[in-house]
Order: sequence, then C-alpha cells, then structure tokens
Amino acid sequence: METMKFVQLGFIIFLCKAFVCGFAEESSCTPGFESELLVFKVHRDHLHQGKRLGRVIFNTCDGRTRMLFQSSDKWFDVDTDGTVTLKRQVTLHEGHKVFSVHAWDSSGKKHTVSVRVERVHHHEDHHMDTVMNISSPQMESHSDDLILMFPKSSTGLKRAKRGWVIPPFRVLENSRGPFPIKLVQIKSEKSSEAQMQYSITGEGADLDPKGTFIIETFSGNLFVTRPLDRERKASYRIIAHATGVDVNIEDKPMEIIVHVLDQNDNYPVFTQNPFNGNVPEAAEIGHEFMTVTATDADDPNTDNGVISYSIVKQDPELPKPNMFEINSVTGGIRVNSVGLDKEKWSKYTLTVVATDMEGRGYSTTGTAVITVTDSNDNAPQFEQTSQTVSVPENKVGAVVAKLAVTDEDEEGSPAWSTKYRIISGDKGGFFNVSTGPSRLEGIITTAKPLDFEKNKQYILSVIVENDEPFVGALATSTATVTVNVEDVNEPPEFNPKEKIIYKPEDSPIDTELVSYTATDPDIGKSQKIMYKIGNDPEGWLSVNQDTGLIKVRKLMDRESSSVKDDKYRAIILAVDDGDAPATGTGTLIIELSDVNDNAPVINERIIKICNRGSTPVLLSITDKDGPPYAGPFTVETQGETSENWSATMNETSTGVFLKPKFTLEQGDYNVILRVFDNHRLSQDSTIQASVCDCEGDDVQCTDCEKASCSASNAAINIANIAHIVFVFYFIIL
Repeated sequence: METMKFVQLGFIIFLCKAFVCGFAEESSCTPGFESELLVFKVHRDHLHQGKRLGRVIFNTCDGRTRMLFQSSDKWFDVDTDGTVTLKRQVTLHEGHKVFSVHAWDSSGKKHTVSVRVERVHHHEDHHMDTVMNISSPQMESHSDDLILMFPKSSTGLKRAKRGWVIPPFRVLENSRGPFPIKLVQIKSEKSSEAQMQYSITGEGADLDPKGTFIIETFSGNLFVTRPLDRERKASYRIIAHATGVDVNIEDKPMEIIVHVLDQNDNYPVFTQNPFNGNVPEAAEIGHEFMTVTATDADDPNTDNGVISYSIVKQDPELPKPNMFEINSVTGGIRVNSVGLDKEKWSKYTLTVVATDMEGRGYSTTGTAVITVTDSNDNAPQFEQTSQTVSVPENKVGAVVAKLAVTDEDEEGSPAWSTKYRIISGDKGGFFNVSTGPSRLEGIITTAKPLDFEKNKQYILSVIVENDEPFVGALATSTATVTVNVEDVNEPPEFNPKEKIIYKPEDSPIDTELVSYTATDPDIGKSQKIMYKIGNDPEGWLSVNQDTGLIKVRKLMDRESSSVKDDKYRAIILAVDDGDAPATGTGTLIIELSDVNDNAPVINERIIKICNRGSTPVLLSITDKDGPPYAGPFTVETQGETSENWSATMNETSTGVFLKPKFTLEQGDYNVILRVFDNHRLSQDSTIQASVCDCEGDDVQCTDCEKASCSASNAAINIANIAHIVFVFYFIIL
C-alpha cells in the first residue's frame, strides 16, 4: 500500500512537471527545505484534531509557492502550502514527538526534513505556540500568486482513476472582508494558444447558496463574496470550467473543494435545564448518579466544540461546600464527600457551567437539582423496652402485647416500615409476632393454647428491623415481654376422646357396657366430676353420675336407623363443680354384633299372572340381619296354596319363582309362602295373586260375571280370615 502511494505521488509530480510546472531551466538555485530540523513548540501534551502547528518551507527554485508534501506520521497532515496540522488528537506522552516530511523537486529528487513537536513550559514562552524557523500561515485567504492550472490533455500519458486532484482550500468562517476576497486564480494551459473564458458551477455558485463564489470570466480569479458559516455549511464543491473564446476548445472541468474552517462563534447549550437527579443518602464517595450534557454547534473535532464542565456553586453548602464533583469531560456528577443526610438536607441545587475550548472559551450556566433519597440509616426504636402482661390459658389468637416503635427515616418508605422477630423465650412456638396496620407496631399473639399447669410464665425477647436492610452497622432495638399465664377452669378431659366397645345387639337390660371417665386438668384444684348422657338417639343407655359406669337401659337393635355401619354413637358429658362449671365431652361408640332376630320376608305382595303359558313370577326376599343370619333362603307353600301353586328358589337362593301348577280360573288368590333363613328362622308372607284368563306374559284380565266374581271374592275373604286366625294362633304358641 505504501509503495502504491509513492508511485501515485511520483506520477502526480511528473504530471505537475509535464503539464503545470514546465521544465525548469538550469540555474544556480538548489531546491530543498530551508533547514534540516524544524521544531514546533507547544504548551500542552494533549493536542486536538485540526490544530495547526506551523509551516515547512521548501524552495522550489521556480517560483511556485505550493507543492505536494508527505508526512511519515499518519497523525500529521501537510498542506500544499506547507502548513502542518493534526489529522487526529495526539498526546505527547514523553513531552515530544519526532517525524519526517518529504517533498520532491521538479526533477523528481526526494527531500526530507525532520520535524520535532516539543512541549515547553509557560515560563519559556508566555504567549503562544511557536515554530522555530517557520512562520505561522494566514488562512483567511490564499496567496495572490497562487494559480491553479487545468490539466493538459495528453494521449501519451495514462491518467489515474481519480483524475487531477486539487488539494482542498480552507477558508475561515465569519471573515470581516472587505469582500469579495480573492481565493485563487484559475488558468488554462491553452491560454497561451487562445483567449479562454472561465466559469464555475456547483455549490455556492449556481446552486444554493448561489453567488457565494464568483469567478472573473477572463482572468479566472476566484472570489468569495460573503462571510461563510461552518455551522450552516462546512464545505463546498465547486466545478471550474475553461472554454475558448470564439474557438472550439475547452479543458476538462476541475473540482475545487473549499473547507470552511471553524471559529468559536457558538456558545454551549445545555440539553435541558434544570437537570434532575436522585442520590441515596448513604451513597459512597465516587458514586456517579446523574449526568448533565451540553452541545456546541462548533466543530467537535476542534477545541471550539470541546466542552468542559464545572460546578461553581452548591446550595446549601452543608455539611460541606463540595459534597459533589463533576467529570469535566462527560458531565457525570458524583458524590465527593460523606455526610449526605436526607432528614437534614433533602435537596441540593448545583450551578453548573459548560465552557467550550476545553474550558477556555464561551460559557453557559445551567442547574442540576439533586434530591437526596432515603437510605436506612436510622434503626427503629421501641418506645417501651420492657412490658409485663397476663394472658388466659387455652386461647389461640389472643393479643398478648402491642409494641410501639419510632423510626426517623422517610415515612412510608421501606427504610421506615418495620418487621419483628422473637429471638428467645419461645422454644415451643406458642407465640406469633406480626406488624400492625400502622407499620410502626409489633403485635404479639398466641399461636398455640397456653397451659397454666405446664408453664406459668414466658419471657420473650423481641427485636425490630426494617423491610430494607440497614446501611452500615446499626444497633437493633430489643424489647422484653414477660407473659404471665392466667389459670382458668378447664373442662374435664375424657381419655380417649372417642371410646369404642364391641357388644351384641341383644345384650340384656342392665348389662354393664363400660366405665367411661374423665380427668380434671386443673390439678391445683380439688373438684368433683359428675357424668351425664349428652346425646343418646334411641335412649338405650344410662350412666352412673359418680362413677361413669354405662349400662343397657333398653334393648339395642343393630338394624335401627340410628346405627350406621354397625356403630351406635352416644355423647357422654363430664361436668366439674367449679365456680363456673366446665363441661367436657366424650364419644362412646358401640359396635353392635348381629344376632338372628329378624325373619326373612317377601317384598312383593300383589302380582298378576295369566292362567296359561305364563313365565313364573320372581319374588325378592329381604332379611334385616346380616351374614350368616340371612341367606341362602328356602321356601315352603302353606295350606291350600300347596294345591294350586308351586314355589321354588332361584339359582342364588335369594328369590322365589312362583307359578300356578295348572290352569286356574280367572280370579284373585291368596298365596301363603313361608321363607326360612340360613338358621331356619321363618316368617309367612301372603301374596295376593290376580289370575287372568290369558296366555303368556301379556297379562290381560276381562270382567267376570257378578255371581262368579262374588263367589270368588267371598272365597278370598274366607281365606283371609282363616289365615289371620292361623297367624294369631302361631303367635300365642
């Protein structure tokens, strides 16, 4: 890449020699730099971009005042008039920097001068940056003898892709004139052959802002007509044209770039005013919490647009006048000293100044308002650090004590809101402490029943903290609460609370079932206990009021509706004789074992059946007893039923198939069946069977003649009377 640059540079020099400069005649003048070493003296280590250091002077021996230079250091740029400027910001880390500048004379010979940039102290030179052996350039306008030549057309030379490159002109903004000011003369090589006329187009010529630049038609003198403003337009691209007068010749258009050099003509402007920020009162030194920013319309690549920030006033100046400092480059405001206290000084107002030229130029004043936010730097304190209270035993959720506290932090903040812990005296977990609605109160309640007989006193230690952790090491406040347990008359206690016994349901009256007793937890008192029946649904039981002995009062029945899953429940009461009698309850559960005291019975008592070809009727059986006193069942027909009807058990022996033995006359019949359980306990069941003159299972009965129906009904009535007499006789036996 460097080789290519040198090739291009040599090519440009050759073009300059061939088309612009011409071949110099031999003379006694020797081209070269005026000295072998140039020293640029500056007063600071940090040099900003665009800074002009001075000029290097090269004697061309042909009268030219401009030529091409090359710097060996990419951070430095050398203009065609020899002016040395910084392309980027440079820091003189060792107080100096050395580089070389190269130039080529008309014969192509390379010349080099060493350049040293050196920082000097103010006592050496009190005025300005200086250059030894080099005078500073004036950039308001260019030399009157500067002539820009149009490139000569040639078929023998191959032009570079970028064409004829003209170094840019630099013109200071805000020039006071007088206008117009000549910048340069433009001239065509063809002017020696014919009269040429010149014109310009482009920005500032025939394009807005029109008329900023003008050119004399025949002389080619280029002028600027008015002051330039870099903030409105930083550069112009002008195209110069040369054409023959009355001759059909012209030069290729030449591009001229005019850069407007910045002057410090704009004040910094704060992006807002005031700036608002928040800082915790416990913030450490160096904590940056807000930033103020300002802008400057001047060139940011020069000191004109480089802003420096400073704080000039702090209100209030307490506890110290320099509680804050500002980063002069970024505008970041940070804590500079300890002592922020929101409770004393909740707000600060800083007067901030933004100055361009790195603090040496124009200044603008702004305001930064800082609100000090609360940090938890005050521990809550109990108003009363010792209390003695009394609490009745056995109560859960009872309020034991209310502990009020104070906190100097901001009301309503997490640094002010409190929470509590019991740190000793409650090994069994009998108490709970919570924060009251006011957030400044701890409420102690009972979490479990207290027992006077086991522990008559508790001494609780309670600490108070905030929802937000403390800042730094703060001592917590502790309160001591002495809880005295009050004795109350407690009810007698059955042991167990539910007592289960097993008895047969046919236990005789006055059978002793169990002695179910209770004890009085009030061991310090001599109290007598009396027993009562609390709830006995069927009235089967009695209890001895002194001993708690429970007996059978009435025969029990496992098949009663009050028995669920073979269990009968009764509530027994134990009442002490205290001043305010207390009653305890116990539950007696009697699990009744079954006895065979219920005979099976047929459920269906009315049936209809055809007298021909009908399917047997299935009758179901119920026995209130359970296994083994129920099924399997057996059946027998009784009396005249045996002549006309047949009854057989189904396959599971849980139902009876009933059907006529032969075709019966239409009418109603009383069918008596005796059903036996597994232990041969039996009972007769009478079924009224209506026999219809029909066939199959579609039972349809027609009206009978009155005489036959009456006779049939009479027979039925006689049969019913006979059956009733028979049953009555059986019961007597």
